[in-house]
Amino acid sequence: MATTTNPLDCRAHVLKLIEETRLVSENELQVNNITPYHVTKSYREQIIKSGYYDQLKHVVEPSVEEFESPGTLDTSGEHDNTVVPGLQHKYAQTGLLLVTERCGSYCRYCFRKRIVGKVSDEIAPDFDQATQYIARHPEMTNVLLSGGDPFVLSTAKLNKIVDHLLPIEHLNSIRFGTKMLAYEPRRFADSALAALFQRIHKAGKTPIIVAHFDHVGEISCDAEHKIRALRAQGVQFLNQSVLLAKVNDDPEILAATFAKCHEIGVRPYYLFQARPVKGASHFQVPLGRGLEVVRGINQRLSGIEKTFKYIMSHYTGKIEILDLGQDGRVYMRYHQNKVAEKIGKIFSRPHVATACWLDDLPEQ
Repeated sequence: MATTTNPLDCRAHVLKLIEETRLVSENELQVNNITPYHVTKSYREQIIKSGYYDQLKHVVEPSVEEFESPGTLDTSGEHDNTVVPGLQHKYAQTGLLLVTERCGSYCRYCFRKRIVGKVSDEIAPDFDQATQYIARHPEMTNVLLSGGDPFVLSTAKLNKIVDHLLPIEHLNSIRFGTKMLAYEPRRFADSALAALFQRIHKAGKTPIIVAHFDHVGEISCDAEHKIRALRAQGVQFLNQSVLLAKVNDDPEILAATFAKCHEIGVRPYYLFQARPVKGASHFQVPLGRGLEVVRGINQRLSGIEKTFKYIMSHYTGKIEILDLGQDGRVYMRYHQNKVAEKIGKIFSRPHVATACWLDDLPEQ
């Protein structure tokens, strides 16, 4: 039986990589799960003037390593925990609402490479179904808007989403996961956005922005000013970072990042172990090295600055990576789990020097 080739799959693209310029077909991009290249002018200018360009270019500029990085596209079971289109409910108290597949810039290490920069049926098509599900689950006390990045949407669109959530009495906070404070801090100058946060506050719920600063060089003066202004209006801020090879796998850099976050009122929240995502697994740092970095961070911070947890967001749950014992075992505990009885339970596995993920450690 004859097969036909879609001529669109053979279209050639000139792809400028960190190491070289390469001619690739559309099919090669799809097979290797290569995210589109896009970076804001604001972020490019910031990382150049920061003095850390050689590190931060890896956040947004494509690399030949993306064509060679093995892995999967859904490392933490998002498909399995989707309860209605666009809404995930993995942990009892939290709903995760995917509101867009677009971002201000595209992180090369993104764990949702299967979605971002593409047309995806994993994004909520509307919010009626999600709202009905949330309303039926009083154990759900907070909803996280994610994607993609919710702040690429217009404030009018965000207001419509929030319209669905504010009447639900058992929700006590609405979170927005974003890297736009690094990519385009001017987005937060919108007075209508400040009014949106006031609406949430007046409805008796806490507006929370979960920022995503991976490196002190990403924290611009403009971002700092926008954060301080919104904090004065009652918006709470958290920060999550990803431990990234070639970018921030250095205790001095991450300690400076967390100290700066603390200084401007953004609480360091999670330091994530990079995930074994196809096209992005080259960003992973071995667990043993990760623990060395974490010890180095803690040695450089005051007690009130040490508010982060070193976390692996695994299929089985959110695992806090605690230490490498003298017995040669990696000690961990479940920070979150679908089974309440497992939360807080410490467990261990034999250490393997090259292990970057729970699945790389033998079950003994």
